[in-house]
Amino acid sequence: MDAPVRDAEEDKEQLLREDRRLLGRLLGDVIAEQEGAAARDRIEAIRQSAVRFRRSGAGEAAPAKDELESRLDALPIEDTLRVVRAFSYFSQLLNIAEDAHQNRRRRAHAQSGSPRRPGSFGYALERAAKSSAEFLEFFERARVSPVLTAHPTEVQRQSILDCEHEIARLVALVPSPAREQALHAEILRLWLTAMLRLSKLTVSDEITNALAYFRLTFLSEIPRLYSDLEEALRSRFALAKKPWLPPFLTVGTWVGGDRDGNPNVGPEALETATAAQSQLILSHYLEELQLLGRELGLSARLMPTPGEVLEAAEKSGDESVHHKDEPYRRIAYGIHSRLAASKYGAAAELLADLDVIARGLEGQGAGLLAEGRLRALRRKVSVFGFHLAPIDLRQSSDVHAATVAELLECAGVEHGYEALDEPRRVALLARELAGPRPLRSPHLAYSSRVDRELGIVAAAAGANLRLGREAVSKYVISHCESVSDLLEVGVLLREAGLLRPGAVEVDVIPLFESIADLERCGAIMDGAFSQRVYRDWVRSRGDEQEVMLGYSDSNKDGGYLSSSWSLYKATGDLMRVCAKHGVRLRLFHGRGGSVGRGGGPSYEAVLSQPPGSVAGALRLTEQGEVIASKYADPENGRHNLEILAAATLEASCVADGDGGARRAAIMEELSALALAAYRSLVRDTPGFMDYFRAATPFAEIASLNIGSRPASRTAGQGLDELRAIPWVFSWSQCRLMLPGWYGFGTAVSQWLEKKRGALEELREMHRGWPFFRAALSNLDMVLAKTDLGIASRYAELAPAALRQAVFPRIEAEWGRTREQLLAITGASEFLADNPTLARSIRNRFAYLDPLNHIQLALLRRYRAGDSDERTVRAIHLTINGIAAALRNSG
Repeated sequence: MDAPVRDAEEDKEQLLREDRRLLGRLLGDVIAEQEGAAARDRIEAIRQSAVRFRRSGAGEAAPAKDELESRLDALPIEDTLRVVRAFSYFSQLLNIAEDAHQNRRRRAHAQSGSPRRPGSFGYALERAAKSSAEFLEFFERARVSPVLTAHPTEVQRQSILDCEHEIARLVALVPSPAREQALHAEILRLWLTAMLRLSKLTVSDEITNALAYFRLTFLSEIPRLYSDLEEALRSRFALAKKPWLPPFLTVGTWVGGDRDGNPNVGPEALETATAAQSQLILSHYLEELQLLGRELGLSARLMPTPGEVLEAAEKSGDESVHHKDEPYRRIAYGIHSRLAASKYGAAAELLADLDVIARGLEGQGAGLLAEGRLRALRRKVSVFGFHLAPIDLRQSSDVHAATVAELLECAGVEHGYEALDEPRRVALLARELAGPRPLRSPHLAYSSRVDRELGIVAAAAGANLRLGREAVSKYVISHCESVSDLLEVGVLLREAGLLRPGAVEVDVIPLFESIADLERCGAIMDGAFSQRVYRDWVRSRGDEQEVMLGYSDSNKDGGYLSSSWSLYKATGDLMRVCAKHGVRLRLFHGRGGSVGRGGGPSYEAVLSQPPGSVAGALRLTEQGEVIASKYADPENGRHNLEILAAATLEASCVADGDGGARRAAIMEELSALALAAYRSLVRDTPGFMDYFRAATPFAEIASLNIGSRPASRTAGQGLDELRAIPWVFSWSQCRLMLPGWYGFGTAVSQWLEKKRGALEELREMHRGWPFFRAALSNLDMVLAKTDLGIASRYAELAPAALRQAVFPRIEAEWGRTREQLLAITGASEFLADNPTLARSIRNRFAYLDPLNHIQLALLRRYRAGDSDERTVRAIHLTINGIAAALRNSG
């Protein structure tokens, strides 16, 4: 009899279910072993109560809620801590299982010969109708770089990260008793490792954390990614051999250089970061050279060796009699000795020596030996140099202005700089920057601010001198609002020798953040390019201007829809201004993890940019828990890097249209209506910020030891003083995700009521315009993660009058947004076109919901005066666990 036919999709998901059950069972066994069977049973009872609350209808919600609250209120604090840790680890183990399953599915897809998937190099090469020469020319000017940042939602401890990395490695192995035993041991280690730090993170800790991702993923996977792309090009165009692409894909970082609002970042932090990065990459090179030397024991007696190789071997300094007839080994050991003695002036010299080995092997017919370790090492040197990752400097424009004002006053140039209007500021700065004279005098005393700001540019100059000009090559100006904001940075750079008349050695990058700044960014850059001194700077940087667009603050300022449209329009304005002045625009997207901060799938985000805006150049920030989600696992990390590079290639070479005038007019109207609705709630509602602080764990987040940066820029209590990151993070914790959707429902409803257009027009926009489709896709995802039932329980933390004034409005807007979203997409439920993500979110509720309910109980205790250190620790653990379960929460 034939075996029953099984559905292929069912088989694929069966493996995930098996992994999930195994990891859950092993964690349950560990809890029973360490805490007792009663503790495990208690955790399971709470999970089942939370499931009943979620599934309860209108008449059943109150009894289910009472049952859950009675269970949680009866828990002693030590039991509460165990329950929180259990559900947090369940969520993290589910993340590992899902990542392993996605890796497994991708491998199976590739091995089956199925059509190439969107987001892969193969798919992008097929869609881009270019010749091999055109592709190679494209990569000569392409620049793609995710930039790692540290911010107050980074919750992963290094020891936890290492443990989870090993669990992920074991999950990927073929099932066996030995694998299960090893997993049991690792989950035991995980349970016995503290989730929280006892002290607040320092910048040095953040530097160490960032470096972990280079060790785990980037050092190994970036060379493989280049090799994959080079092989795809060779195969696509039937080339004789794989091409060697320029280092267009790199990984940057802000850690150690971002001092905007962070008093803990100064010259010492930058020096620590550059030194630590250099030490890591140089140690790695030395290890690889040792291994390479062992591999290349080719004897010159067996086959003629190219003269260039023999000459290099004689100069290597390796005089060992055992290596006398092994020229390649001698060269490798000679390179190792020279590198260990710091005798390379630049990474290019090291790469040139490695190239000698590669050319020699190819020349004598042993080119296959030039692949593998040697090719990977050459690629690493080309990408990472001696600096590992370029560090961006960032500071707020108001700090620059105050620093420059003091320098000008002490030098006797201008005694009231900050009182000058913009035209007079620009004229003064243009005159001052026309010459080489520094302003600082060694004979005068300056404020700590001046010492700090000049100290960090001096540290940058020192790093570039030691490690190469890429070590610190970009300077981001936060809150850039004028031409003078750009020119002021030049004054500081000149003091460190990074600027001289007509040339600058770093990219000066304005960051436009608020809705108003985005509306004016084109005019600001037009004014800057019209200044001869600034235009000369840009010319000295290859006639390229990088501009950073801030998703987080624009969203906090104007809401999701208005922010998205303002960013789209700003991109178009910048493209027109740059074209007018003969400058190539490069965009830097300041995206966060959540939709409320510009997050969402990277592939769709890149393809939804205005046509012509990508043009081979893409930088974007990777932040907080998203870094761990994307890059903690090497295979998953390579996949995410491939998505960025492939999307950049596809967006640069395949035109999808800009939407047209009618679509733009519709978006302008929707944006204005959404902006009014959002600001009516968050800015015009009396006491709204008091509600926010009461109905979310904002205050508790601010005290959590997860970042070196304060949660607010100043001591003020208003929305403008609050950083966008904890704003979004707090709304995520209470399961409202308000910044990611509020205002959309009202905007569409009013637009239709006013008969400004028809629903079918919006449906057509969704079908035919990548920008609108991506915006609604993100909206769909964030709404799927919301939970009004749980959010209503958080609302009970606020005073009754405030709650009644605010929460019903939020609830009504959620209903309107859901109704209009589904009407436009034609779906009957959230994520109808993404069943994998929908299933992933559903699978989390059993572990996520209890964490929210426990957090609520703890917040009530704490705010009622329970100051037990264990209560505070338990609250912080719930914050950690919810962030892990949501994955892109901050």
